[in-house]
Amino acid sequence: MKRILFLTMIAILSTGSILAQKSAVRDAKRALGRDDLKEARTLIQQASTNPETAADPETWKVMGDIGNKTFDNERTKTMLNQDANEKVMYDGLMESYKPYLKADSLGELPDEKGRVRNRVRKDISNILRANHPFYINGGVYYNEQSNYAKAADFFEVYWDIPTLPMFADQKDAFVLDSTYQIIKYYAIISAISADQNERAIAMLERAAKEPFIENSAYKESDIYELLASQYERVGDSAKFIETLNLGAQKFPDSKYFVPNLINVFIRSGQSDKAMEYLDQAIANDPANSCDLNSVKGALFAEKGDYAAAEAEYKKALAQDPNCERALENLARNYIIQAQELKEVTATMSSRQQQVENDKKTVELYQQALPLLEKMEQVIKARNASQQEINGVLMLLRNAYYNLSVLGVDKSAELKVVEDQLNLE
Repeated sequence: MKRILFLTMIAILSTGSILAQKSAVRDAKRALGRDDLKEARTLIQQASTNPETAADPETWKVMGDIGNKTFDNERTKTMLNQDANEKVMYDGLMESYKPYLKADSLGELPDEKGRVRNRVRKDISNILRANHPFYINGGVYYNEQSNYAKAADFFEVYWDIPTLPMFADQKDAFVLDSTYQIIKYYAIISAISADQNERAIAMLERAAKEPFIENSAYKESDIYELLASQYERVGDSAKFIETLNLGAQKFPDSKYFVPNLINVFIRSGQSDKAMEYLDQAIANDPANSCDLNSVKGALFAEKGDYAAAEAEYKKALAQDPNCERALENLARNYIIQAQELKEVTATMSSRQQQVENDKKTVELYQQALPLLEKMEQVIKARNASQQEINGVLMLLRNAYYNLSVLGVDKSAELKVVEDQLNLE
């Protein structure tokens, strides 16, 4: 008899506990109705941590309603031209979001008979649809406060809402236009600005998989450029190269992917691979011959194929006679050959061969001179730094000096250059 009485008392106490927690939810709703948001938060927080009500969709629905009420109160003030607290307004908007999602997910769980009766979804979906545009405003607000992580939160929620399961059967619930695409970009840029690199990578990968909507802010290729850049930033070289390759395939006209691949291959000593991509880049962008053919020429020069290097530099100069890279590199190409020939000549015993070699050496230095003299004019015309000017003057000094030694009088020109270099 005592055992029965004891069990009965436990049941009564258990029921009382459940009723108490249910009452906390009802009391929170009453406090919310009279705008006592502080009391409502306290009560609903208790209910959300109690096992008896933590799995009740209504608990989380009320928690979301509290945040939404905070947002609505401040937004009403703005509509009435009253002083509103923007931070409180947007924090309330964000405060509502996750509880609403949890309420909806709990509402989708089947009951003991396997039935799904989501009594909170309709109200929540209506609220989220109405609030959707204001997440842009919240992102802009926090961006202006330089709180880029929070700005990213708001922009990302704007991005997320149309993809929620509750809207799966409402294809016309949102207009996914160019604005929607631009806000994705803002979310990504905000995450990058907040140094949230892994988060930015996840966003970029998601954006790359989703349909791209043409807009005025950025191109589809920008997503892949940013993704490659982020992989490089976090030191993931494999993913960096993989993304560059993918970008080069998808956007062959881009001036980002192929040049970066070329640099990767050059740095890793894969000059043949770099050559392949250089040919592709030149074909895609012949107007950029100054840089691309100059790079190709430098790769040939590294291999000691001076004739092939010369041909590439001349192609660059045919496209742009003032191409500084080609002017300097072609001049160096001649000077290096002249210096190598001088070293060989110094080891020869045949005077006739020495004379012939000296003649070839003079020709090489003389071929370098007009290139360097033009280079000096070009860089001075664009107000180059003294360090850049001095670099060209040193090459000119080398050519004038060696020609003078080889019997071609360049003493006057040599003096002018040495005076500019302040050499005695």
